[in-house]
Order: sequence, then structure tokens, then C-alpha cells
Amino acid sequence: MATKTRLLKNKIIEATIEVFNRKGIKFTMDDIAAELGMSKKTIYNTFRDKQDLFLSTVDYCFDKIKESEKEVLEDDSLATLEKLRRLLGVMPEGYKDISFEKLSILKTRYPKIFVKVQERLETGWEATLMLINQGIKEGVIRPVDTALVKTMFEATVERFFMSDVLVNSKMSYTEGLEEVVNILIDGIKA
Repeated sequence: MATKTRLLKNKIIEATIEVFNRKGIKFTMDDIAAELGMSKKTIYNTFRDKQDLFLSTVDYCFDKIKESEKEVLEDDSLATLEKLRRLLGVMPEGYKDISFEKLSILKTRYPKIFVKVQERLETGWEATLMLINQGIKEGVIRPVDTALVKTMFEATVERFFMSDVLVNSKMSYTEGLEEVVNILIDGIKA
């Protein structure tokens, strides 16, 4: 039964991502029910409310990113610098079109969700920091303060979520992230 429940949750979350991309944060549970062709009651039996659904969606997306990071780390065909570049810019294929730039409204309208996004951005850096240190030892990365690199990257990504910088630059989140990763990696490359 647990697997069936998890599959239903994942199906609802995937539909939420689709609806969010079209309507932004103003989507309704009716929109999701229509997307899925199921009753709103089924959604409310699975998630307490829109905030619960969105919190679960944040975790789901970040968990998928972590799965993609694992694939990069396990790819022995990549050199350290390329692994680092891909790790920082990793975005699961199905999420490349998520309108992350529409998340700037979270800070004021849904502060709990915004805090969740911040928490997920600030954790799970062990592999990235290990790769930076490995690159320094190999001589492909110049000696840098890893905490400073981490802070710079986090602050940039958080800024993408908090402001309309991407919208004003006419860039998607994926394009902005790629540019930031290139600037960062090229700046620390030996």
C-alpha cells in the first residue's frame, strides 16, 4: 500500500509542476485535479492543503536533483573539473523547463515554503566541497576558500528565487545557472 500511496503522491507532484509552469504560484487545487482528471478530494486525501503539496514538491524536486548529482559523481569518464561543473549545474532532464524564476513570490506569500527552499539550497554540499578540494590537490583548481565558493553559489541561486533578475535578463533558470557555473568554475580554474 505504501508504494501505491507514494506513486499517487508523485503523480500529483508531477502534475503540480506542470500546472505551476503554466500558471505560476497562483495555481489552484482545481487546476491540478483537472490536469490529472481526478477529484480534488483525492488530492486533499493525499495532501492537507496547497502549502503541504508545495512543501512536498520542493522536497521531491531537490531529491531528484540529488539523484542526478549522484549520477555525475559516479561517472568515472569525467575529470574532476567537469564533474564539478556538471554537479553545480545539475538539473534533472524533466525539470529543465521548471519556471524557477516564478518563485520570487514565495518569500512574501509562502514564507514556510521559501524557508524550505533555502534549507535545501544550504545543505548537501559535501560532495561538491570534496570535488573542489580534490581539484585543488590535482592542481586543476587554484587554492580557494571552499566556504566562500559555497556562499557565493548559494547567494546567487537564492537571489534567482528572490528577485526577478532572471525575468529582467530574459533568461530561464537553467540558462542563468549555466552562466553562473561557468563564471564560478572559470574563476577558480588553475
